[in-house]
Amino acid sequence: MADINQLVLMRRYFESGATRSYSFRIAQLKKLRKALMEREAAFHAALYQDLKKSPEEAWVTETGFLLSEINFMLKHLKEWMQADQVPTNLLNMPSSSFVLKEPLGTVLIIGPWNYPLQLLFTPLAAAMAAGNCVVLKASEFAPATAAVMKEMIEQNFAADYILFTEGDGATVIPAMMNAFTFDHVFYTGSTAVGKIVYKMAAENLVPVTLELGGKSPCVVESDANIKVAARRIVMTKFSNAGQMCVAPDYVLVHASKKDALLKAMIETIQQFFSLQAEDSYNYGKIINEKQFDRLLTYLPEGKIVWGGRNDRSKLFIEPTIMDQVSMDAQLMKDEIFGPILPLISFSTKAEALNIIAKHKNPLAFYIFTSSTAKEKEWLSAVPFGGGCVNNASWHLTNPHLPFGGRGYSGTGGYHGKKSFDCFSHQKSIMKTPTWFDPSIKYPPFKGKLKLFKWVIR
Repeated sequence: MADINQLVLMRRYFESGATRSYSFRIAQLKKLRKALMEREAAFHAALYQDLKKSPEEAWVTETGFLLSEINFMLKHLKEWMQADQVPTNLLNMPSSSFVLKEPLGTVLIIGPWNYPLQLLFTPLAAAMAAGNCVVLKASEFAPATAAVMKEMIEQNFAADYILFTEGDGATVIPAMMNAFTFDHVFYTGSTAVGKIVYKMAAENLVPVTLELGGKSPCVVESDANIKVAARRIVMTKFSNAGQMCVAPDYVLVHASKKDALLKAMIETIQQFFSLQAEDSYNYGKIINEKQFDRLLTYLPEGKIVWGGRNDRSKLFIEPTIMDQVSMDAQLMKDEIFGPILPLISFSTKAEALNIIAKHKNPLAFYIFTSSTAKEKEWLSAVPFGGGCVNNASWHLTNPHLPFGGRGYSGTGGYHGKKSFDCFSHQKSIMKTPTWFDPSIKYPPFKGKLKLFKWVIR
């Protein structure tokens, strides 16, 4: 864990004002970008070691994704840092009003193992852009990637500015949060651990951003383009071997299209990953034996209509589609977070909504339909963090769209400008001139009620 004295030094460094200027922030973001680009091959090798990600998948979901976010910040940072001029109401005329963007201070960012680079360093870039000092806690379950990140940070940034911490998260995080009051905590991971982080932060009224998960439903309507739906669902569900918080957790397909969708999905799995997915260049592995063993407990809970083969020595579970799954099965209670996809038919919208309602406020929701009317109905009927129409998971790659959950799937959001806002305080200011100071504002107030009612309404 981080030494408490080092955390105090970080706070002093922040309070010195060193991180606040535009020139400093831009220089540090450029340094981050350069260091990342210099280590592209090292990161890709590490991500392959930890999760068997190909360089192409690693670029799209990790290194390239992160570079795109940094470039977006570099392009827009000056604009974001400017004070926002806002109108002033009649009561306060002739004052002027504006909002300043102020860095929060010393922040803690806790990353997960499934996208160990992107989900730790994207919020890092945001915190740097906003002018903060940052403590990083990488997941110990992706050690190869963590080693490259540690070397990169320590070679390029002073520990008073950015501090990389290691160790068992269950021990390190409580020790830091109990010993030091951070100005913000940003956590990505499971809902169960998110609750613990939230509770610890609440002890000192520390604001938090929680990027969690949940059971994200995917609805395929009777008028959907089945071939396209199958390709887009299979692509995102089995990317990273299903270990993605915004992957479709289960598919609700209209009964009239179930057979067609199943056939198309099986054909697509074979096209994408071959009949021997364990040898596929495009298919990853489960992160560790604990997660492997957890996922295998789901396989007896329904009828396997495709896949199911597995090899513990290789941490391999084949892309698997399951039918005849009971709504009471553990598979339909837990976030699956692996390459197992329940396929559930529905006849009426009410029937599907009843299933979705068992797990409120999912992180994502996907609807495949050719009808604009149905699209609007579904998007209105289901509360969720973010989602797609006729696509799955790709909404998170658009920096103009805030990304985050609600309720059990998280609180707060980031990406693009929302990332800068996440790590900034919006300081509201009203500036009033002294040349105009009417006595009507001051006591005695008797007889002024009619005027007050006219001004304040």
